[in-house]
Amino acid sequence: MSRAPFDALVTQHGARVWRVCRALLDEADADDAWSETFLAALEAYPTLAHDTSIEGWLVTIAHRKSIDVLRKRARLVVGDVPDRVAPATGRDLDLARALAQLPQRQREAVVLHHLGGLPFAEVAVQLQSSTDAVRRASSDGVRRLRVLMGEQP
Repeated sequence: MSRAPFDALVTQHGARVWRVCRALLDEADADDAWSETFLAALEAYPTLAHDTSIEGWLVTIAHRKSIDVLRKRARLVVGDVPDRVAPATGRDLDLARALAQLPQRQREAVVLHHLGGLPFAEVAVQLQSSTDAVRRASSDGVRRLRVLMGEQP
């Protein structure tokens, strides 16, 4: 079985990779993570096993590259950091801003499963957690997103 040209993968899966990066990062950082994802994928593509789920593989890389950006930014924080962020109100929150307000575990579970399309079992592997814990984090995250987005009281 021959493998699709790499540019076809970018065309086919680029939007999903962007959604994963954008859900975790602001637009400028998401652009960087998206590019880094496909650069890393291009390098590894020739040696990738033929039975690998390309979509899952790319989502995994995008998640890791996004986390790398978040870690890098965390090391660059200077000055006073508030103890907690004031909750946002109103219906004007967009999804990215709402996701940013979720605890990290919930945000990652929601992004990888709902935006990245990975099954809970694969998300559990990525987050080094149990499938049940990931399901719960995703459920809690979606419930909180609905509140933040004004869809539930």
